[in-house]
Order: sequence, then structure tokens, then C-alpha cells
Amino acid sequence: MKMTTTPLAAWQAHGARLATALMALWATAAAQAQQAVNDLPGGPAVRQLDMHPPVTAIAQQQHTLHYIVLTICVVIFVAVFGVMFYSILKHRKSVGHKAANFHESVAVEIAWTIIPFAIVIGMGALATRTVVAMKDTSNADITIKATGYQWKWGYDYLKGEGEGINFLSTLDLSHRMMSDSGKPSGDNYLLKVDNPLVVPVDQKIRIVTTANDVIHAWMVPSLGVKQDAIPGFVRDTWFRAEKTGDFYGQCAELCGKEHAYMPIHVKVLSKADYAAWVATKKKELAALADDPSKTWQLAELVARGEKVYASNCAACHRPDGKGAGPIKPLDGSAIVLNDVAAQVNILLNGANNGAMPAWKQLSDTEIAAVITYTKNSWSNQTGKLVQPAEIVAARK
Repeated sequence: MKMTTTPLAAWQAHGARLATALMALWATAAAQAQQAVNDLPGGPAVRQLDMHPPVTAIAQQQHTLHYIVLTICVVIFVAVFGVMFYSILKHRKSVGHKAANFHESVAVEIAWTIIPFAIVIGMGALATRTVVAMKDTSNADITIKATGYQWKWGYDYLKGEGEGINFLSTLDLSHRMMSDSGKPSGDNYLLKVDNPLVVPVDQKIRIVTTANDVIHAWMVPSLGVKQDAIPGFVRDTWFRAEKTGDFYGQCAELCGKEHAYMPIHVKVLSKADYAAWVATKKKELAALADDPSKTWQLAELVARGEKVYASNCAACHRPDGKGAGPIKPLDGSAIVLNDVAAQVNILLNGANNGAMPAWKQLSDTEIAAVITYTKNSWSNQTGKLVQPAEIVAARK
């Protein structure tokens, strides 16, 4: 028996499909609303068109120079194209105009040489004033060396309050995991680090840049700073923050496959808070200043290595040691299980043309601890351990 569909039933089915589609659209919109991001103070803004709000005199000077040059360019654009289109429309052949027959004019030649020359000299003078100010790193209150690594920043406080402090600044592991899962969230996505660079307000901070492997660039737009970090070279720049807060940037030089995961976070504190941070940080560093000749127990090294792994290795090799894509797994790795010398050499010198970076900047105890951790975690229950003295010998 053949079934027929009445017009009413067809409209009901169509209405049901439409309601289902609207419900799906509403659910998608709700999910997107939950994931909506807001402006990040000191960092990027939603639908940002202008430059970051300046918090240093140099950044403000850069903004002023930008708007002056932009205004000059817009005026020239409007004037040149206005005359051109006016001439095309008002003197076209179709309205009866005939082409004039004339040769060069000395006055015109002089005018269109002198006027552009004066404009370029004026813009150059303004730019030179700003560039000279950007390069004046003399009389700094604090000097900090920023070393680019694939893919993190190392900070060494060389002079001034905080001298002797040093640490690595790496993308927060939770943000790397969000990136790997394809589910970003938060206003500071891919800008959160484990150890921000901390400086005091209203003091001149000199940043000395270099790199350990390839060319990087230390850039924080709100501070008006962008300086290349080149292996084998030392460059410098400076800033003086006029307000406290958190300010964000990123490596601005294409430095390899992890380029997107190399953020910069500068935390500007009041002078009193900065002094307290310096005191706390020095106590932490003193507690970590281990004697490399000390003989460690297996459990001690594993516990220490777990912290080192979480801070420096888990972002690529994953917390479970399984690796991802081209990143080789450590869980079940033949080198980790059997070859101590090869693993030590990889950590000290890197591998695969920099895909696995060198970790010479870690202390002997930290390297020994993280190797021991990988040999005794997940399914790698080897019972083997590496003492810091073995790392000392391998460095020679």
C-alpha cells in the first residue's frame, strides 16, 4: 500500500527540521559566547586596529612619530591622486580637450625635487630623534640579559638590584595542551609563562639580547621594545615602565617550528614589591644551588626530576612521555631505557639539527634528575639513576 504525505504533515516535518537547525545554531552561539575572549591589559585587544597603549616614554614617542608620518603620507596620497583623477576627468578627450604640447619646466623640476626632499628630511629628522633615544642604554638602573633558546627565554640579572638572579621562562604547560587539543580559551592564550620577567616601575631597565641557537627577537609592544637576539652577538635596548602591571609580547623572529610558543611576560612591580620579590627569589636560588659532588638517592632524584620535566620537557614530550607528531616518545624509548651516555649527550648538545634543543643552561643536578626521572617513570621502571658528577664529567 502506497503511503502519501499530506501538505500539513510536510509542513510539520519542515518545521521540525527548522527547529532542530535553530537549536543547533543557538547551541553553537552559546558555546562561542562561553569561549569569547576579552581585551588583555598589557597585551592584544579584541579586533585591535591601533598599536598597543604605550606605558613608556619611548613607546609614546613611537606612537607620535607613527601618526605624524601616517598623516603626511595620507595628505600626499590625497593630493597626488586628487590632482591625477581631476586631470583625467576634466581634461579627457571625450569632452573636447586636446593634449598640450610643451617641454620641461625649470620651475616644476625644482619644485618636485625640493618639496619631496624637504618632506623626507623632516620625517628622517623625527625618526632619527626617536631611534637615537631608543639606543641610549647608558645609566641603566638594572641590566638583564635575555637569551633566546628554542623555544624559551633565559633571564640573567647582571647588574643592579637582583644581580645574580637567573631563570628560564617557558610557555605554561596548560596553554600548550590547549593548543594541541585545538580548544583555546582565556584572554592570555599562548601568552602565559611559568616565570615572568620581573622589573620595578620607574627605573631604567637595560635588556642585553643574545641567542643560543638561531635568531630570535625580544619584543614587548607596550614597552616600545623590539630587539633581535642573534647567536654570537650581543645587542641591547631599554625601557622605563611608567606604571605597574603585566605586559606581554612574543618572539618576533621566525625561529623554528615552536615559534608560536615563545611568549614574553614582563611583570612591573612597585619598588617595594620588587625588593620583596628579589629577596624571595634569591632564597629559592640558594636552596637550588646543589653541590654537584653530592650523591643522591633514587627517590630524591626522581622527585627533583619530575619538577624539571614539568617545567621544561612536558610541553613537547607530553606529561605522559608519549610525544606527539615528530616529537619522539620517551616512554619505551630504547635510548632512555638502555643508553645513558647517548641521553646525556642529547640533553647537553641537542639533536636533529635543533629540533631537540640543547639544555646546557640547566644545572648538573637538574640534568641528572630529569634523566633519572625519565628512566623511572611511566613504563620505564629501570631502577637506574644518574648522579650529577656524571654530568660534570660529560661537560668536559
